[in-house]
Formats: sequence, C-alpha cells, structure tokens
Amino acid sequence: MGHYNTVLSLIKQLQLHGVPVDAYTINIGINCYCHLYRVDFGFSLLGSMFKRGYEPHVVTFNTLMKGLFTQDKFSEAKNMFIKLVSEKQIKPTVVTYGTVMNGLCKSGNTKIAIELLRSMETLNFEVQTMVHCYSMIIDSLCKDRMISEAKNLLLEMSKKGISPDVVTYTSLIHGLCNFGHWKEVTELLREMVDRNVSPDVRTFSIVVDAFCKEGMVKEAEDVLEVMIKRGEVPNVVTYSALMDGHCLRGQMEEAQKVFDSMVNRGIQPNIISYNSLINGYCKKRRIDEAMHLLREIRRKGMNHTVVTYNTILHGLLENGKFAAAEELFNEMLAEGLSPNVVTYTILLDSMCKNRRIAEAFSLFRSMQNSELYIDVECYTLLINAACKDGKLEIAKELLNELLSNGLQPNAHTYNAIINGFCQEGSLDEAKELLTRMEDDDCFPTEVTYNVIVRGFLKKNQMCEAVALLEKMRGSGFSADNSTIEMLVDVLPTREQDPTLLNMIQKFAPKDT
Repeated sequence: MGHYNTVLSLIKQLQLHGVPVDAYTINIGINCYCHLYRVDFGFSLLGSMFKRGYEPHVVTFNTLMKGLFTQDKFSEAKNMFIKLVSEKQIKPTVVTYGTVMNGLCKSGNTKIAIELLRSMETLNFEVQTMVHCYSMIIDSLCKDRMISEAKNLLLEMSKKGISPDVVTYTSLIHGLCNFGHWKEVTELLREMVDRNVSPDVRTFSIVVDAFCKEGMVKEAEDVLEVMIKRGEVPNVVTYSALMDGHCLRGQMEEAQKVFDSMVNRGIQPNIISYNSLINGYCKKRRIDEAMHLLREIRRKGMNHTVVTYNTILHGLLENGKFAAAEELFNEMLAEGLSPNVVTYTILLDSMCKNRRIAEAFSLFRSMQNSELYIDVECYTLLINAACKDGKLEIAKELLNELLSNGLQPNAHTYNAIINGFCQEGSLDEAKELLTRMEDDDCFPTEVTYNVIVRGFLKKNQMCEAVALLEKMRGSGFSADNSTIEMLVDVLPTREQDPTLLNMIQKFAPKDT
C-alpha cells in the first residue's frame, strides 16, 4: 500500500527544517499527488521545480501525464504530450509511449493510439515493447467492437516479424468470444499452441465464461478439462464463471458441486462466487438457501456488496416476503452500503405491481431529493402504474419531467402511456403519442400497434384500426391473440366490409 500522504508530510517537514529538496524528492512528491488524484498539486510542484532551477526529467512528465489520464483528463494529457514532443522538451521513452497509448486506448481514442504506434515503428524500439503496444491496441479495438481491425492488426504483427504473446492472443480471443465467433476462437487457440504460446489461466477463464454466458456449459466444462490437462490451475474466476453458467440454467446442484470443488482445492470463493450462487437460488425461489449464503459471507469475513443485497431483495419481493425485504433493506443501510438505482428500481417495481402507488411515489420523490441518478426505467415504472390507476394527468407530468431531465423515453415508456390513453378512450392523444414516438426515432413495437389497434376497435373506429393494422403489417409485426379476437368479435356487425375480412385473413393463423 502506498502511504502517499505520509511521504508528502515528510517532504513538508524537510522544507520546514530548511533541508534542501532536490529534483528527485520533488518527483516523488509529484508521483504521490498523482496517486492521490490531485494532479493539480503535482503541477504546482512542477512549478516549484522550475523556480528552484531544476530541469524536469522525462520521468516527471510521464508521471504527470499518467496522473491526467487517471483523472480522466484525456484531452489535457494528449495535448501535453503533443506539446512536449513538438517543442522537443523531452525525448519520449518506452514508458512515455506506453503511458500515452494506454491512456488513449482507455479513453476510446484508439485511432490516435494507432497513429502513435506508427510513429513508434520508426524509432526502432525493442520487439517486446512493440508487442506490448500492439496488444494494448488490439484489446482496445475489441472493446470498441472493431473485431476485423483487431484481426488485421494481429496479421500485421506476423508480417512484420513481431510475435504475438499470450496477452495479445487473449485480448483478441476475448473480443471474438463476445461476438460468439467460436470457430475463430478455436483457430486462435490452435495457432497459439503451434507458436508455442501457452494459453494461461486468464485465456481459459475468458473462454469458459463466454461459453457459460451462451448457455454452453458442457463446452465450458470441456475447456476446463483441457486447461487442467495442460497444467494450468483454474482460479476463483474460472470456477465462478462455471458456477454462474450452471446457475443461469437453473442447475443449482451442479453449481453447488463446482463451489464445493473449488473450496476442496483450497481456492477461497470471493464475493462474485457467492453472488452467483445467491442469484441462482433466488431465481429458483429457494430463498432460505440464498439467505444462508448471505450469512455465510459475513462469517467468512467478507463484505457484502450492493449486488448481494439487490439480488436477495428482488428474490424476497418476488416471493411476496415484504416484511423480510424491508428488514433486509434496513440491514443494508446499517452496514453502511448506499442503495443504487437498481435497488430503488427493485423496490419501485414491487410497490407498483402490488398497487402500493402512494408508497412508490413517496420513494420516487425521496430519490429525486438525493443525488441519485434516476433512469428511464424508474420513470416508466411509475408512468405505467399511474396509467393503470387511471391517473393519466400524473403520467403525462412524469413524461414531461422525464424529457425535461434530458432523458429519452423508450418503447416501454410510450407503450405504457399509449395503453393508458386507449383504456380511457382518449384515442386522439394515443395516436398523437404514436407520431411523437416515431419523430423521436423510438420505433413502435408489436405491443405498441396491438395496444392502439385494440383501442380503436373498442371504439368501433374501423377505418383507423384497419389503417394501423396495414401499417403494423408493413413493419413486419403480427396481431396478437387479443387483437384477433376483437377483430373476429366485430366481424358480425361488419359482414359487408371486405377490407376488414381481408385483414382478418391476413393476420389469422394459417391452420385456422
């Protein structure tokens, strides 16, 4: 652990006692401030270095640029680097390039990082340095979902005689896994073996995790078997991924076996391991086992996270255990954990589903009085609840409030309020909202069309209903069973209407 404040205090004491402070000591101070996220004070020390007549070293500027990147001041760091190089104030080292490239990649400026890589290639840096830089950019391209560009860069490395290492391959494998390109993942793993680059525990863990997320647990277990045969020891990340895979499939006995196997091998489960199991048990409505694990976490000397509490809160509320959920929420607060927007969304959802509307609005207003960010989902829950309770004016106020806060309503938001208008028979307003929805580039869904079509059918406004059905069909959507039933019900009163009959035939199932 870095005792940065202690070091800074010692430097100040040196100054108070009149002991001369040299450039090396000032550099240490700058490094401390940067680690304390006070790069501004670091620059103040740079100023004092100039006043004392010391010449800053390249290390000084490397430290300050790293400090800027750490505090997300990407533009300032980039401009500082350009200025220093263009004015020839420093001769960039491997560390300089690595610091700037890493910062650019993390800030999403991969294109500029590639330009920097090109300039590095003219300076004849050692091969291992170039491998590290290529790996960083390949990783960044994968995170930017630019898989083709990442693959091309790997190919370029080989053509230039720069051998990719395990980090390079693992970064690209991770990107390919995220896109489900299993064939290419297999090919890369084979290529690694052919080049005598051994996949490490991180490589295998990434593949295991990716298979599990896709529900391909058998394939993940096969990878784990290969991993062990190659002498790589699975770690807590590997086992937690496999456990989560079983939990997602509801295979809790299998998940528990993986957990026990991990413990028997002397690997200490972490909070992610426990959270996965807790989530699995809650989804299977086995709340008592989830609560047992919650208590076990504390006995093992680990700290619960907000995710832990959110998962069990959701499980308790889904099972109608409101008193137990309230008790758990208070326990969470007593533990010093701050509820996040997910916590409040879980509570709001439960209150709205159980028609505790007044409590939901009270909780929502308390959220607004805090500094918590309120997302579209929270507004949508309340808009839907207000509409179902016949309080359309409140729903409209919430929609306007949402917009004034710079949020964009989604299809669920519009569907809720359109349904409310249709239930009240306010079809003009419902249709107006449909137009507004389209203008906002929020495309109507199958639910949207079915809701508004039923609204017009209910009011016996056939022309509007048929026009909307045509539009719905043109968008590739189908009428649901409720809409078809309403169409069939109105048919006897409109026997001479060939348009309506034709429309029913278009939407009716083929085997009827």
